[in-house]
Amino acid sequence: MELRIAGVTEESVVDGPGIRLVIYAQGCLQSCPGCHNPETQDLEGGTLVTLKELAEKICRNPFLDGLTFSGGEPFLQAQAFARLAQEFKPRGLTLVTYTGYTFEYLYNESRRDLSIYRLLRATDLLIDGPYLQEKRDLNLLYRGSRNQRIINVSRTLSSGNLSVDEGTSAGLRY
Repeated sequence: MELRIAGVTEESVVDGPGIRLVIYAQGCLQSCPGCHNPETQDLEGGTLVTLKELAEKICRNPFLDGLTFSGGEPFLQAQAFARLAQEFKPRGLTLVTYTGYTFEYLYNESRRDLSIYRLLRATDLLIDGPYLQEKRDLNLLYRGSRNQRIINVSRTLSSGNLSVDEGTSAGLRY
């Protein structure tokens, strides 16, 4: 299976808690004004890579606390991202997924598309919502605008209540 990606950052401390490998999905339909990664919007841009290639990259770093799927829009390639996440979740890596969609929208879509549900289920923290330039705030943890939320997905799915975390730990231990 392949993913169309814009790139990889092998070590990041700003895209979620701890040391993370960040995979930037290629392709996004949101076209948010002021987008942090506008080069990732073209659906045909980027590079095709196999999940095996990405897995090898992840395995080379024993110091990783987790993975971050950013974009572009990872949920446009939910099946492949979910498969990659499911391979590494049992190894103790946490997953942060950025999306321009809201949790509510994705949850409703997951009733039609099992791959969206699988990616949601594998995600520990979901940073949801489009970037809104008029709500830009550089003091926010892991986000660019005040409308975006940090959602603890497992707590939300198990309780049935939206679990939004504004704290500095963002609900993950590392």
